Amino acid sequence: MTTNTQGIRPFRIDIPQADLDDLKARLARTRWPDEVPGAGWSRGVPVEYLKELAEYWRTQYDWRAHEAALNAYPQFVTAIDGQNLHFLHVRSPEPGATPLVLLHGWPGGVVDFLDVIGPLSDPRAHGGDPADAFHLVIPSLPGFGFSTPLAGPGMGAARMAGVLVELMSRLGYDRYGVHGYDTGSWVGPEMGKQAPDRVVGIHVNAMIAFPAGIDGEMDGLTEAEQRRWQAMQNFNDGYLQCNSKRPQTVAYGLHDSPVGQLAWIVEKFKELTDPEDGLPEDSVGRDRMLTDVSLYWLTGTAGSAAQVYYEEMSANAWSGADDWSTGADTDWSGGSGGDSDWSGDATDGGGGWAGGQRGTVPTGVLVSVHDVTIRRWAERDHNIVHWTELGKGGHFLAMEAPAALVEDVRVFFGKLR
Repeated sequence: MTTNTQGIRPFRIDIPQADLDDLKARLARTRWPDEVPGAGWSRGVPVEYLKELAEYWRTQYDWRAHEAALNAYPQFVTAIDGQNLHFLHVRSPEPGATPLVLLHGWPGGVVDFLDVIGPLSDPRAHGGDPADAFHLVIPSLPGFGFSTPLAGPGMGAARMAGVLVELMSRLGYDRYGVHGYDTGSWVGPEMGKQAPDRVVGIHVNAMIAFPAGIDGEMDGLTEAEQRRWQAMQNFNDGYLQCNSKRPQTVAYGLHDSPVGQLAWIVEKFKELTDPEDGLPEDSVGRDRMLTDVSLYWLTGTAGSAAQVYYEEMSANAWSGADDWSTGADTDWSGGSGGDSDWSGDATDGGGGWAGGQRGTVPTGVLVSVHDVTIRRWAERDHNIVHWTELGKGGHFLAMEAPAALVEDVRVFFGKLR
């Protein structure tokens, strides 16, 4: 392994106390809106729920304790392609460990993976097989967390992937795996396309594969797949429309109001966790959620983190989510083609938000009860060699069901050794 650590600097999170004091003062001065009586969660986050959570954030949540927990892991920053990049680098005590990149999504960050770092990097200490050990590289995706500011327009999945491929080269990793969910499930396959000789395998959850407008692609869907397709069509895409079409405008409210930022993110934890009819903290611990929200607030990244949606959707001519059911009639199923069209042309097999070229790197998919992944569409776009129907869990598996995620990652990469 030949490393090139030039420009890589150690990093430690140290939020100024003045910023924490300002957060508490803003929370105390929140101007609360009225709400429609009896609406519950049907129109957004209920006022009484959010008041109680905001008060907990202000008076009981201890940022310094969670900051220290993050700082317990080696962190670094560097600049690649003009982009500042923050990452955790946790080397396994097992010398033969497989390097593995862990890629988060929105609204997430490196904090998503705290419960899987130990079992993945040191299985011997967690009752596992040392042969399943991984050296972990966990970046804050460009525009998220401490990977700011954005270098400029164009930082979509493909460019993010290029930055991360270069990072792994600088760290001396010639062969490595990738795991990602949500945004990471777009970026991970793009890494495989850009470096198929180096990426040994790609493991994803919360993958989305869209119809490409090809005759017969709807024929013979299983009952479960029909439910997933219906769920995809019925998805409340309000946040997606805002993030993809007016990320800068939305950012003013989220950047100026911590309660606004809290509501924007907590609603996704409510909607995307299992069980959906429970409270968000029934699936992900309250402090973990607030650490995630705090990172967005304290780094001021509400706007920059949303830009990837713009790059992949609005900037790539997707009229998207306006009518997912019409297949080729919408821009996302065809459009301009080539690198500027995020789903590719219907005649070349589509391909998700990273372009129409089908991936060749062996790919594993873990499907939770919340996911809407249709296998035949995923196989059209990726070289899928491993498929697990988990039967539980939601969108945020690394936090909701970390043991299940760890096990599937081990099994998938074990097949590739």
